[in-house]
Amino acid sequence: MQSETPQLPEPVLRHVTCASPKGLHRLAYWQWDAREGGPAGKGTIVCVHGLTRNGRDFDALAARLSERHRVVCPDIAGRGRSDRLADPMLYGIPQYLADCVTLIARLDVDKVDWVGTSMGGLIGMTLASLPGNPIGRLVLNDIGPHIDPAGLERIAGYVGDDPSFDSFEQGEATLRELMRDFGPHTDAQFRLLSRHYVIRKGERWGYHYDPAIAVPFRALAGLPQPDLWPMWDAIACPTLAIRGANSDILPAQVVAAMSARGPRARVVEFDGVGHAPTLIADEQIAAVQDFLNEE
Repeated sequence: MQSETPQLPEPVLRHVTCASPKGLHRLAYWQWDAREGGPAGKGTIVCVHGLTRNGRDFDALAARLSERHRVVCPDIAGRGRSDRLADPMLYGIPQYLADCVTLIARLDVDKVDWVGTSMGGLIGMTLASLPGNPIGRLVLNDIGPHIDPAGLERIAGYVGDDPSFDSFEQGEATLRELMRDFGPHTDAQFRLLSRHYVIRKGERWGYHYDPAIAVPFRALAGLPQPDLWPMWDAIACPTLAIRGANSDILPAQVVAAMSARGPRARVVEFDGVGHAPTLIADEQIAAVQDFLNEE
């Protein structure tokens, strides 16, 4: 895997201080200023990653969206460049939601569009269901108000792992096997998913997140899922639901119901992809871009 990484514009790393019941922590976020119409362009898009990932997952998408918009991609607490939380039980949607509200306040805008992959979509759904929320348009990437238990069991099998590798290449090869359900990628495309995730840790290499994020996830494993359909029905903004055709997280019958009730989501499905589409392939980027660029 020695192919070159695609040459993309580099975002600016910023931080905002957030509060939790255990004190203060810094949330890192990557900002891509719009290349047309001034730094804010035609508005702000917030892109939020999945459970173990970080904001640099969106480099390919953000580079394209930032032609017209300011794009902000946070590293949710415990991931990437953000602080680790003092109490692992705080790693959950309530704290992530509070942090994202603080982030949006820092951005000094009344409205944002939201792109959320998996966990990032759950945060976005929660925010969009609240009265007075700032979400203008909502993109949910392979997530909905009900999650297939088989997918949750699969994720529970690896979340919190803290492997150690001799080299970046060894870590990338292991990650590529772990992420095989994300669909086919060229070596260059997969480098976008590994270059900010497999990081040097002293003389070794490892993954760029706090293994303690697994503590609350595993504590809830096996418990009945909360009923999130009332939350879904409270969402009023235009919504796009993206699904990998082979997803073990978002069942086909759930996404069908998402298109028939609540915000009546528009649905786009990608063949040959499981959980979750990485929004790197041109056709996946185009689906998001076309939806967000609608007037």
